[in-house]
Amino acid sequence: MGDDARDDAKDALAEQLLAAFAGGDPDDADDEDDAGEGVTDAEQSPAMFDTQEFLKGLDAIFEAHDAAGKAGPYLQQAMVDAENAGDDAGLLTVLNETMGFYRSQGRHEENQWIVQRAIELALRMGLEGSEAWATTLINCATAMRAAKHYDQAEDLYKQALACAEKNFDPKDRRLAALHNNLSMLYSETDRIHQAELELREALRVIESSSVNPDADVDVASSHTNLALVLLQEGKLEGADWHASKALEIYATGHLEHSAHYASALAGLAQVRYAEQRYADAVEYYRRSLAVIEECYGRDTDYYRITKSNLDQAEAKAGKQAGADTTDTGVATKSADAPEPSDATENGRSDDDSENAADSAATQTAATASPAICGLKLARAYWEEIGKPMIRAKYPEYAGRIAAGLVGHGSECYGFDDKYSRDHDFGPRFCLWLTDEDYAAIGERLQADYEALPADFRGFTRAGAADAATPRAQGAFRRDGVFRIGDFFESITGYAAAPAADAPHEWMLLDEATLAAATNGEVFADPLGAFSKARQAFKDMPDDVRYALVSKRLGMIAQAGQYNLARSLKRGDGDAAWMSIHEFVDACSSLVFLINKPLIVGYAPYYKWRFAALRRLSGRMFTLLPDVCERLETVMRLSSAACYGGAGFGEGGKGSAPAAERIESIVESIARDVVRELRREGLTTSDETFLEWQRPYVEEHIGSDAPCLHSL
Repeated sequence: MGDDARDDAKDALAEQLLAAFAGGDPDDADDEDDAGEGVTDAEQSPAMFDTQEFLKGLDAIFEAHDAAGKAGPYLQQAMVDAENAGDDAGLLTVLNETMGFYRSQGRHEENQWIVQRAIELALRMGLEGSEAWATTLINCATAMRAAKHYDQAEDLYKQALACAEKNFDPKDRRLAALHNNLSMLYSETDRIHQAELELREALRVIESSSVNPDADVDVASSHTNLALVLLQEGKLEGADWHASKALEIYATGHLEHSAHYASALAGLAQVRYAEQRYADAVEYYRRSLAVIEECYGRDTDYYRITKSNLDQAEAKAGKQAGADTTDTGVATKSADAPEPSDATENGRSDDDSENAADSAATQTAATASPAICGLKLARAYWEEIGKPMIRAKYPEYAGRIAAGLVGHGSECYGFDDKYSRDHDFGPRFCLWLTDEDYAAIGERLQADYEALPADFRGFTRAGAADAATPRAQGAFRRDGVFRIGDFFESITGYAAAPAADAPHEWMLLDEATLAAATNGEVFADPLGAFSKARQAFKDMPDDVRYALVSKRLGMIAQAGQYNLARSLKRGDGDAAWMSIHEFVDACSSLVFLINKPLIVGYAPYYKWRFAALRRLSGRMFTLLPDVCERLETVMRLSSAACYGGAGFGEGGKGSAPAAERIESIVESIARDVVRELRREGLTTSDETFLEWQRPYVEEHIGSDAPCLHSL
């Protein structure tokens, strides 16, 4: 988590600095004009710097993956603007961001000046001993560690830890970030056992604070870090488990577009290399390199180091070619394996046991099978049964076939449990082929897939003759061999994602359908063709997203802010109940839309809507994270509010208290939505009746297509 300065809760830091620094006009910090965006005209007076606008602009650069070319100049200009405005709090925020960026670019010498300047500025502002001081020390220490000035880094980390323990809650993730950072320092200075202890403490803190550790990017990062340290200690079995667990979390949480995903991929590649599973190492290094290039560019130490490791793995895999027909690990570390710290030095996030899910003794009454989630079962079935079959029977296509589990079924969302096994649960996976490859081998490969062992780890494949249901066969089948286009068409009606200039087609696709087409996990995709098609469905055009945001605002206003109150006053509990349903549905959808489906995925259908919403709300930096809990409160109170009556007798309160509480929650959610719309620049209005926010949002829709605009 906190290894990147961007992960040190930028907005929180900015607020701490603004609160801590008494100088300047406090009203300037909240000014909504564009003064903060590069004020360079000397004739403008007085100069102003808008910290929130600066952070929003920097976020936009990183989200567009333009950091390599644009972030540096943007940060330099921001330093000048903040200094010209005399805004020390804003300047310190810029310096903290710059340290993280320079570190990611390997610009260590330049960073020394930034570190010195940040510490001097924070001391001059009187921040010593505050939360902002601890955050600044962490960033400075991490920059010094990256530059290999270890003594200075250790001193700064220890100062930060002492400060943090006085200011932070014991479950505060910034404490985990500190322990992660200290572990890296100990690892890089050959104090490996101390590094392991720090990481285990970091993992403990993060898991204790997480709503859902199985879909939490910070938990995943800690598993990756721990895997690399265990690798240094020669504990290969534990290293492989933790590295694989990290990727499992990224898949479960649909977090593959996090920049830290590259570190997890490189971490597992490092472990597989040490196990002499070179082909696997090549696959994971390649995937990592693609993410690094997208997020950071090629001209970075991070890219160069990972590319060097990939070259080594490819050389080893070439020598091993033809001999590796199974994925058997070797229990000793390869003598010339790249050092773990090399693989992920700039990507590692600061933020020996068996897998309990695989070995748990929990059994269902129906199957008496061991507890294991469907995605994990599918991956194991692919790795142990499917992949060897393809290598043996289709060696010329092994580098062209994509495999994974995506689509309908609770296991594809990672939400399956012991109650999900009464229909179509079992070992299965999908194989996705290009049209050309399907024409050549599709039918034969499907026959070979159907001939695979039906029983695996105590489960029976749903497509087997004695376990088939209608939805597991023919056009309704959910696994087996597919043309890529046919697979997506069977779910969405479209063989490929609609074009950006076809908004009417996007508007015909509901979110649940898009969720089913983009969920799950891809186990292998050598060509990248399936992943590219899948990603296109996640990349909803902005115009469409804005239109849907507007629609959700309208329904929240209509059902929650208007009709709910009127229905309750009329005593029409049934109408009020339906209003609550529409309000909750619109709010939960809006949270996913505001957080952007490209990053967090889509809201699934009603059965799993709240499971997905809880998972999303537990992630660090989720926008509108508290809406989920408040919606759950609304639903818990809805029975009393709608059917509690007028109340009678001494102390009888009837429906009134529940109804008042619901109305209060509705308005609190509306206020938070408006605040978020303003933060994103989608509105300039403070109006909390959300119907009146729709025109402001729709001003950002570039297309004239009528389907995107309200009447």
